[in-house]
Amino acid sequence: MEFLSLLEHSPTVFIGTIFVAGLMVGSFLNVVIHRLPIMMERDWREQCSEQTGDTSSAGPRLSLATPASRCPECKHRIRFYENIPILSYLWLRGKCSSCRHPISIRYPAIELLTAVLSAVVAWHFGFGWQAGAALLLTWALIALSVIDIDHQLLPDSITLPFLWLGLVLSLFPVFADTRFALIGAVAGYLSLWLVYQVFKLVTGKEGMGFGDFKLLALLGAWLGWQALPMIVLLSSAVGAILGGTMIALQGRDRHQPMPFGPYLAIAGWIVLLWGEPISGTYLRWTGMTG
Repeated sequence: MEFLSLLEHSPTVFIGTIFVAGLMVGSFLNVVIHRLPIMMERDWREQCSEQTGDTSSAGPRLSLATPASRCPECKHRIRFYENIPILSYLWLRGKCSSCRHPISIRYPAIELLTAVLSAVVAWHFGFGWQAGAALLLTWALIALSVIDIDHQLLPDSITLPFLWLGLVLSLFPVFADTRFALIGAVAGYLSLWLVYQVFKLVTGKEGMGFGDFKLLALLGAWLGWQALPMIVLLSSAVGAILGGTMIALQGRDRHQPMPFGPYLAIAGWIVLLWGEPISGTYLRWTGMTG
């Protein structure tokens, strides 16, 4: 209780504690990002094998908890002191302690990103229920974004529980009341679904995946329907900026499909923290306020 009181009355301690917690959560998110798509693929194969009668194994059982993390090159089991966020990477100089195979810089980068964004949430909301809920959403959006970048996939096992969590939080309400959250979930899904159908009708191609519809529904459930126009506009702007940058700097093919989920996630996170100031600034700039 004394520590909770300290967190509540000392913003510095609260933000610092959340930063450290964010490092540890970021380490777990690395596991989720790596293993969840593999788990989903194996589940799909098992379902197919049940229909075809193929009894061949898809590989050893895999979950987010087991087996213990190992080096992908030499299968060396990662010891606990080799898995301390950021510090272990620096101590090992970015290489496996056994075979010296390079460790991707992305692992400490995701840990640091998670910690920084978590600290920003703690600074913005302060100690309370809003900060706790916003942290959960932030961590989910990070995992969804990186998985979508890697696999162009937004797992239902993340989007759907968080959509329902947003609706449950609206009962109190934490960010939006129940009526606005329900409308936000429905409107978020249907708006992109309609865009998808029109684009497919006109071009004969699929412009986005159904996971994008669910992600916008999730954000609508958390933030209410009023936030949806700003999220869509910001995601389009973020997509244009980042997409144009990748084309210019990396020579990426402009016709190569790019995942839209990370842009929605970035826009949703921005609106979560600064939606009202951005909206107020826009209205004043356009002269729409009295």
